[in-house]
Amino acid sequence: MNSPDSNSTPAAQPPRSRRERPAKPALSRDGIVAAAVRVLRAEGLGKVTMRRLAGELDTGPASLYVYVRNTDELHAAVLDALLAEVDLTPARDASGDWRDRLTALLTSYLDMLFRHPSLARSALTVRPAGEHYLDLVEALLSLLLAGGVSDARAAWGIDLLLMYATATAAEHAGRAEDHMDPTAAAIAAASPARHPELARLSTTLVAGAPSSRLDWGFAALIAGIAAAPEPQVTDA
Repeated sequence: MNSPDSNSTPAAQPPRSRRERPAKPALSRDGIVAAAVRVLRAEGLGKVTMRRLAGELDTGPASLYVYVRNTDELHAAVLDALLAEVDLTPARDASGDWRDRLTALLTSYLDMLFRHPSLARSALTVRPAGEHYLDLVEALLSLLLAGGVSDARAAWGIDLLLMYATATAAEHAGRAEDHMDPTAAAIAAASPARHPELARLSTTLVAGAPSSRLDWGFAALIAGIAAAPEPQVTDA
């Protein structure tokens, strides 16, 4: 025999007032960028999409476009946020040769990109415009000017320095370290009859530790910027 309660319908749950639910934090550009940085650190830049961030922030993708126009702008903002990791001390410390301090600053920028390989590739094309990027440019300019480089050479030279550092990081990010570099293998196997100078210098072309080659590249660029013809700056 069934008990009196065996076929009873469970009591309906009372409706929950919206006022009792935890309020979602208000959307903001800073909040969106912070969420993007968290996703980047955990899963790489490829996962930093509007749809993914909308899920992280419990909103719809359309809501994000009020604060960030597109994915490129979002990636640029992420890059600017991570530029806060760059050590600007060399620009503030007046001791030591200005070239060494400039190299140290650029190396810190490069190290930041090494820590975020997927961001290094994106940094070749995105255009950051935040305060941390402006801080980096200010530091680079101050060091070049401290070394006696003219205003115009310094202003144009920072593009070369940042491009070299960024391209180096992007190349490192795309290299499979467990396989022989196919370019180095091709150079080693080059025919002396067809490429005599390349074959003669094949060892030198690929010689040197990466850090030594990087430092030499910075030294060559810095010397070249200081000695280059004065840029013809116009309004056009």
